[in-house]
Amino acid sequence: MPATLAQLLARPELDLTLLTDPGVGDPETLVPWAHSSELPDPTPFLSPGQVLLITKAPDEIDAYVARLAEHGVAALGFGTEVVRAGTPDALLEACTRHGLPLFEVPYRTPFIAIARFIADRVAADAYARSTWALRASRAISLAALRPDPLAAVLTELARQIERPVALIGADGALDRVSPSGAVSAASREALVAAADPLLRSRRRAAGSVVTEAGAFALQTLGAAGCLRGVLAIGSEGLDPAAQQVVTGVVALAGLALEQSRATDAARARLRTSVWRALIAGERALAESVAEPVLGPLPEAPVRVTVLAGTALTAAADWLESHSDGFFARDGQELVLVESDAGDPSAPSATATGPAAASRFDLRGGTSAPSALADLPTALAQAEVARQRATPKAPVPSFDDVAAAGMLALLQTPDARAVAQTALAPLTAADPALTDLLRTWLDSDGVYDIAARRLGIHRHTLRARVAEAERLLGRDLSGFAARADLYAALRATA
Repeated sequence: MPATLAQLLARPELDLTLLTDPGVGDPETLVPWAHSSELPDPTPFLSPGQVLLITKAPDEIDAYVARLAEHGVAALGFGTEVVRAGTPDALLEACTRHGLPLFEVPYRTPFIAIARFIADRVAADAYARSTWALRASRAISLAALRPDPLAAVLTELARQIERPVALIGADGALDRVSPSGAVSAASREALVAAADPLLRSRRRAAGSVVTEAGAFALQTLGAAGCLRGVLAIGSEGLDPAAQQVVTGVVALAGLALEQSRATDAARARLRTSVWRALIAGERALAESVAEPVLGPLPEAPVRVTVLAGTALTAAADWLESHSDGFFARDGQELVLVESDAGDPSAPSATATGPAAASRFDLRGGTSAPSALADLPTALAQAEVARQRATPKAPVPSFDDVAAAGMLALLQTPDARAVAQTALAPLTAADPALTDLLRTWLDSDGVYDIAARRLGIHRHTLRARVAEAERLLGRDLSGFAARADLYAALRATA
């Protein structure tokens, strides 16, 4: 630690004499440097906490001392027998008035001796902190060799820096805290809330948050697009040496989490195999494989949710602790199979799917309730519902799609493209023909009713319909032709 003002004044070889009362200023102020200057205003060249040494009184003593005190100068030293004998009384009065400690430097004590004493203490402190950082880094590195390296590293870091350390997992839940019980429930909630936007960004990032347990620095762990968690470290009062140790731990923690990827990948492959067995109708095989590792499959009836997007890996990590059902990655899709029976308040596909989609910017669809034996049909339903996904409804249900009827399925880009091609002769000849035909078909093809709605004579309407038949090259007197035309008009509406 750098020398304090009290330690500087107590050095017998310097023989410094404090002139102001002991209650003036703070004797425990750390002094990083001593500077000598005879400028009328040396403050532009001083940093707060430094000691200023002078040999003559300034012209405007009160204003001079006021500037020094306001700038945060720790103390003023007056060298005697250089310009004059003794320290001016006016300088002592001004320092007392402005709360600036004043000490006298005898002629036999050069200013460089004061600067050297302070510099030696600063250098000794820097060496001591560097030595500590090396010892702390070594202890943390040895901790990484223990059976549970991540827990051991975080525990050792908390012990070395004497600050609490917490890990928020990729699922956004608090994974562990070291030392145990060092963070209150309210502080835990604050850490989780502060880590959430960092995880949602899916980019390497840092942040900070102030809690009841003090200030914490937050740092994501893992690669961009596949974050493994957020490390929260008590940061209040950490010096550069401690920051250096923390930086090393961030790398070690990230490495420890990355080492678990092999296990995670094997678990993901197991999920995919179970899913494909279920789709193939091999339910007994799927249950026997899933039971020991993944737990029992959900009870029927079930809903199948299909999700797609760029953050499926992060979403799968999140589902590990937020879904009570079964899920698997299959190609570029994430599939959830969750029970629709039992407690209506329990997590289900209708709740978990949209939550995952919202958190990781995914799109998908959910099937109607289905038996496990009918999973292929449920999967097809979920795919149909996914085509109806929008930013406001990222995971629509097949129940809603079915309730909208067959014609609602025409609202797709493919159907619209076919319809526009089919109706092109009409729109090219007379764009008003499409509205006329739509009104005619909505009137069940009854000319009298349609003519009244259009405000034209029925013979005029017949002529216009005949013109449309000529342009389209089809006879509109039959149901099939009218239904096909009506579907095309609905698709372009």
